[in-house]
Amino acid sequence: MSASRRIRVLQNGKMPLPELARELAERYDVTVLTEQADAAAFLAQHGDAFEYVVTSAGVGLSADVVRALPRLRCVSSFGVGFDSLDKAALVAQGVRVGYTPGVLDACVADMAMGLLIDAARHISAGDRFVRAGQWSQGRFAATTRVSGKRMGILGMGRIGGQVAQRAHGFGMQIGYHNRHAVPDSPHTYHASLHSLAQWCDFLVITAAGGGATRHLVDADVLKALGPQGILVNVARGSVVDEQALVQALQDGTIAGAGLDVFEDEPHPLPALLAQDNVVLTPHMASGTHETRRAMADLVLHNLSQFIECGTLVDEVPWSAQAAATTNA
Repeated sequence: MSASRRIRVLQNGKMPLPELARELAERYDVTVLTEQADAAAFLAQHGDAFEYVVTSAGVGLSADVVRALPRLRCVSSFGVGFDSLDKAALVAQGVRVGYTPGVLDACVADMAMGLLIDAARHISAGDRFVRAGQWSQGRFAATTRVSGKRMGILGMGRIGGQVAQRAHGFGMQIGYHNRHAVPDSPHTYHASLHSLAQWCDFLVITAAGGGATRHLVDADVLKALGPQGILVNVARGSVVDEQALVQALQDGTIAGAGLDVFEDEPHPLPALLAQDNVVLTPHMASGTHETRRAMADLVLHNLSQFIECGTLVDEVPWSAQAAATTNA
């Protein structure tokens, strides 16, 4: 089939996996919006030619772009987060939205435990200590034990459940906070985040981003976590008030932190970079070869299934809810 007869797909931004971009181009007539000299002008002239968009959680899809695509039917997004996709605009146009949950849960949970162990046992700091030749001048300071402690999980969803499984292997007591208790969960439910922070030694964030959770972890929660407490965030940077976190790390309100996500990526607050009691990684929790490949496969599967059947393998919850209401 010639390129002119193939289904047209608009790609919004660079794909996190180069192979995915190549495979999309092999299957569809792909236009990369960010490669256009004037994206707004391109959409004004050609927007009505596209029914399908592929994007990523890091790039998202703005309301302006959605409104410039009057025939848009489906978005297939690479990532588990969907706070960068304009919900109001997409729902208003009846657009169905697929994403890639499940396939990245294990790797993100692994990363959470890695950050926790590093932040507690100061592995990165110990590496710097040895490389700087300081070992010959004295012993490295004592650190904090991980096993047998209390872990609090903010967001007991699929990733939170995987983190709990790993924490169980370390002999930890596990508590969590959600909007509602998880039925049949063996773990202790805390009705407030403040209560969970007071109870736990380690607070791990696996909650979704977006307006509902913005700055949920604020100065009061950090104070409740306390001077021996450690915060780990593998969810979204917006869940934590980053200015309050910097202050808490500087003045000893909490003992340390392990962060894979930040409020303004890729630009963590400069003050965070100066703190030796925080471990920083570049939003890499899902960044394994195995997980990225599985995510790419699901992007392709979501798109192809919608084109063929009008359904998605994995649909963003608010998209599925809006579709169900429309079809009721």
